[in-house]
Amino acid sequence: GIVYANSPNYFILKVLYAYWGFTTVFLFWSPLIKATRIWGSNSTQIKAFGLLEGGRGIIGAMIATLGILIFSFFSEPHSLNSEQHNVAFEYVIYSTSFIVFIIGLLVWVFLRLDYPKEKGGNESRLSLEKVKKVISLPSVYLLMIIILCAYMGYKTTDIISLYAKEIMMYNYVESAQIANLLLYCRPLTAILIAIYLSNLDSKILLVVGFLITGISSSLFFLDISSQSSNLIFIISVIFLAIGIYALRTLYFSVLEEGKIPVILTGTAVGIISIIGYTPDIFSGPLIGYFIDSYEGVKGYNYIFMILSGFSFIGALVSFRFYKIYSKLN
Repeated sequence: GIVYANSPNYFILKVLYAYWGFTTVFLFWSPLIKATRIWGSNSTQIKAFGLLEGGRGIIGAMIATLGILIFSFFSEPHSLNSEQHNVAFEYVIYSTSFIVFIIGLLVWVFLRLDYPKEKGGNESRLSLEKVKKVISLPSVYLLMIIILCAYMGYKTTDIISLYAKEIMMYNYVESAQIANLLLYCRPLTAILIAIYLSNLDSKILLVVGFLITGISSSLFFLDISSQSSNLIFIISVIFLAIGIYALRTLYFSVLEEGKIPVILTGTAVGIISIIGYTPDIFSGPLIGYFIDSYEGVKGYNYIFMILSGFSFIGALVSFRFYKIYSKLN
């Protein structure tokens, strides 16, 4: 954060982003999922992951709001003075970096789960034997596909505000409000699932989440949302967000039912994520291609048609997961 705040050159910026990728994805992601799984008991995995996803959404919104307040405090929003804006942005970076640093210390001091389950779930080191054991589990391959299909939906939410501006002819403020609506749908969906649906079968909820996403995205690619009233468009956006954020809440909550041993959670999450999060690589260029190659709503129709396809594949694979592991459990 200190390096970033001091306006590094392009080469240093690339090194910095690679470093962030290592410290977040490589070091942080698998332990985060494992700690959440350990924190939730066998019967409360939905609640644990629902509170995790809801908390991430709330904290993200709070930090974003804090950043806006700091930026507006140190600069005049309508000023054309770029130097003033750069200084204000530096303060935003320093503030968020300080928050992350403090959270790191708090985790070190307080996040000590001295439970027998946690002690029995420690992985001393990564080994070829553990990797072989993980890739022999059918649930790992099913979860790769489930997360890939669900994450494609999450990446598609990036274009909703652009869709509102270019297709629904909203102005900049109204488009930003649609983006803000998505921001609030994330924690609300996750927390409501954690509170009210935690006693239901997470495998069936995955199927339902994919169906909601598939049907909602179909409203977009069939032009029903764009050619209807603003109310229909907003309802379509809300249901699309509910489906997508429900899937984000649920897909790691089935590790327990997928018969993945606690001791192998970190290894399994790492291997699953290699395939599951590939939309980070291809979704941006794919979406950009369709928007640039086709004028008006047609390009967006293709994007939502692809999302519908991913959603229904995800529903089929989730149902397969349900059929296999309902019998085993």
